[in-house]
Amino acid sequence: MSNPNNQLARETSPYLLQHADNPVDWHAWGDEALSLARATDKPILLSVGYSACHWCHVMAHESFEDTATAAVMNELFVNIKVDREERPDLDKVYQLAHQMLIQRPGGWPLTMFLTPDDHTPFFGGTYFPDAPRHGMPAFKEVLARVASYFREHREDIATQATAIRDVFERIGAASGDGDVEFDEAPLTRARAQLEEAFDERWGGFGQAPKFPHPTSIERLLRHWRHSAPGEDPDIRALLMVTLTLQRMAQGGLNDQLGAPPAEDPAGERA
Repeated sequence: MSNPNNQLARETSPYLLQHADNPVDWHAWGDEALSLARATDKPILLSVGYSACHWCHVMAHESFEDTATAAVMNELFVNIKVDREERPDLDKVYQLAHQMLIQRPGGWPLTMFLTPDDHTPFFGGTYFPDAPRHGMPAFKEVLARVASYFREHREDIATQATAIRDVFERIGAASGDGDVEFDEAPLTRARAQLEEAFDERWGGFGQAPKFPHPTSIERLLRHWRHSAPGEDPDIRALLMVTLTLQRMAQGGLNDQLGAPPAEDPAGERA
């Protein structure tokens, strides 16, 4: 039986329509959902994904199609679904907010918890499992903790929200300042941060579960190419790229049809 409180059936996005039969009281981003959050003083659970996202489908099956999990979501939050391909502007804002709050790159599904009055995020993550796995708590546990924190720490959340808005304002001011002199310092910092997060054994950046970030690979390749003609080529950047791509090829993240068999780390054919 369809959920009469799920508002996604009237949407045109194929991704949103995939969730139209969930027991979750989903809303699309818009005045109706945002007004409901303000009127009920419930925090917003914002879930951003897209149709081809594997982990979006995993989380949907484990949690959004589960009636017990949906009941908790419906009781404690105003739930909003966003298609990142339809609203890349919202995705960009909340991906950056995720990185500020969690101190690591985001991904999809993006799961953010927002204040009901001004939609400022106060907690977030990406995929949350239905049971404790990968060093992460179960999604229902996250829901309960976030809702409790929202009720009991409103002043702390307001202070954090002010700090986040200040960062966004500075970013906006810097991007509009034509007198800013650009140098390589931000690129050098990005290169250093990627090395700090690099997984020496399995490649990639950060801890599991990982998401492929083509821009990180491209950044390292540009560092390598820029340094290659000089006396001190950035071999380390090339190694990080090569190991990451090799591990991806040796895993399941490739086109199995027509692809040659991958070599395992020992050099033997799989």
